[in-house]
Amino acid sequence: MSSERTELAGAQGVACRASAREAAQGADIVLVAVRNQAQLEELLYGEVGIVPALDRGAAVILTSTVGIRAVEVVAARLSDDGIGLADAPVSGGPVRAGKGDLLVTVGAYPDVYEHCRPVLEAMASNLVWVGEAPGKGQCMKTVNQLLCGVHIAAAAEALALAGELGLDQEKALDALMSGAAASFMLGDRGPRAIQAYAGEEAEVKSRLDIFVKDMGIVTSAAKSVGMPVPVAAAAEQLYLQGLANGQAAMDDSSVIRLVTPKKG
Repeated sequence: MSSERTELAGAQGVACRASAREAAQGADIVLVAVRNQAQLEELLYGEVGIVPALDRGAAVILTSTVGIRAVEVVAARLSDDGIGLADAPVSGGPVRAGKGDLLVTVGAYPDVYEHCRPVLEAMASNLVWVGEAPGKGQCMKTVNQLLCGVHIAAAAEALALAGELGLDQEKALDALMSGAAASFMLGDRGPRAIQAYAGEEAEVKSRLDIFVKDMGIVTSAAKSVGMPVPVAAAAEQLYLQGLANGQAAMDDSSVIRLVTPKKG
């Protein structure tokens, strides 16, 4: 457990406990945010996992992107223990999360969805029940992350090209955001990409290695249904290159350095 993170949580009025199991003891609904499948399985069923602390009829809301099959397997195991799973990956970033302004796409059985709905509605400005089984939320988030990952990579290339052509990148970004090329990712990542292009260390709001994971989920899902995703695959390679370049813990906008390495 990170003392730094618990201190930050405490400063926001969150009651912190010494362990996840202690925090979950007797809870009716547990909200879970983890990095990957391994962390999810450890949290639920590890040596100090939370499942023994939950009563039958409780539910877990999973807000993370961990992959379709991973959620299906965990959901089946939880069901055997009498615990529901709302597969509810979120999109929107930390600022929107703090405002309860997230897109939440949910895959859950109807009874679990209704049980968790008050909590889900408090998190979301746009709550979409995309399927009546766990795993469908991951399916929708996989589609979402394909676009997000490609948009970040494309925004980095565009702003790098603007810089290499001698344009003022901030003016270029303003111009792009007023036209048909505008996107949320361009507007959100653009200012930090410009900082990275200039060799500055931008604030980390979304780590690059998260998109290594997420684009891996995207390309794996596409392979599972025999579908080519050449644009997503190219973006995945850019994030992998960033990982190899020691940028794992940097903001994902730092991919701009990979197309203009002399600037980084």
